Amino acid sequence: MRSHGAIGFVLLAASATALAGDGIADTFTTLVSANGTIRAPDDVRGRWVHLGSWLVSDPQAPGYGFHDVYTQADAAAEFRRGGRFPDGTVLVKEIRAIGRQALSTGQADYASAIKLRFVMVKDAKRRFPGHRDWADGWGWALFDAKSPQANISQGYQVSCQNCHLPAKATDGVYLQAYPTLSAPGTETAGPGSTQRSPESAHK
Repeated sequence: MRSHGAIGFVLLAASATALAGDGIADTFTTLVSANGTIRAPDDVRGRWVHLGSWLVSDPQAPGYGFHDVYTQADAAAEFRRGGRFPDGTVLVKEIRAIGRQALSTGQADYASAIKLRFVMVKDAKRRFPGHRDWADGWGWALFDAKSPQANISQGYQVSCQNCHLPAKATDGVYLQAYPTLSAPGTETAGPGSTQRSPESAHK
């Protein structure tokens, strides 16, 4: 019995360590290097909170596809309490191809193969002044599905700024598609529901 208890304790400790690595307090030690390089987190669909989804249906739009957005559980909880993204919040958007199929319920569109992942890291302390990937209180990164850990962004000003400036009043994030961030009982409207986003529908 003692050996079983010891094994159980070890397993619980390992599980707690894994979960701790997903918290906002761990962001700048697990996902960001000392020089500001951003690493994409692993398996967010299996562990993180799904905030909401976009569908950009215009094939000519730069964000064409299904967009699913995730964050850490403690980041979502803090936003619901205070209406702000705390330092260390990570937002991950997966952009997937659009699949289409005629089903018994009618013509259906669905999220297919992953194409890109956008990652934003909240930096309330402005740790990397002058860094091309850090500006306006966030770190910004873009990862191709074929090279999941190589940041292919050309920097915030080139690759991100134009899409996120219209959402400046809400910390650069389009909130209207994220019912998980709403206070209980207001999910149908969603926070920032009167705000309009561009067709590209970036985070």
